Amino acid sequence: MKRVSGWGLAAALASLVSVGAANAQEVAAMDPATVPVPSGQEVHWVETLHDLQGPAGLTLRFRFVAPGLGTDSAVSPEQVEDDMQALCNDYALPRVSNTGPQPAQIVISLSSRAIPFGSADETVAQYFDAFSIVDGACVWELF
Repeated sequence: MKRVSGWGLAAALASLVSVGAANAQEVAAMDPATVPVPSGQEVHWVETLHDLQGPAGLTLRFRFVAPGLGTDSAVSPEQVEDDMQALCNDYALPRVSNTGPQPAQIVISLSSRAIPFGSADETVAQYFDAFSIVDGACVWELF
C-alpha cells in the first residue's frame, strides 16, 4: 500500500511511504483547505491510500477529518452518509486517473481527528463507506 499526502505533486511524490512507516506526524499533515459537503460541517482531506490488494481489487482510500463529529455533533449519521457520498462523487472521483488500472473500489473514511491508518481509538468518531464506480458515479456498497 502506498500513502500519498496532500501538499502538491512534489510533496505527494516525496511522501510515498509504506503503511508500516505510518506515524502520527504524517497523518497530522492534512490539507488545510475545507472540502465542501452537503451538511456544511468542516471537512479536511488527510491522505489517499492506494491498496494494490484490496478485498475487491485495486482500492483507493480517501481519508478525511471532520473535527465536529462525535456524540455532541449537530450532524446526524444520515447527514454523514450524504457527506460521504458527496466526498466520493465530488472529491474522490475527479482524482481517479483516466490512465492505468482503474480502482474496483473507493473507500471514504471520515473521523473526528486524524489518527494513523489502521488504528483504533475509542475517543475518535469514525465512519467508513465503500463505493464502486458505475457509469462515472460512486455507488454505495455494503462494507
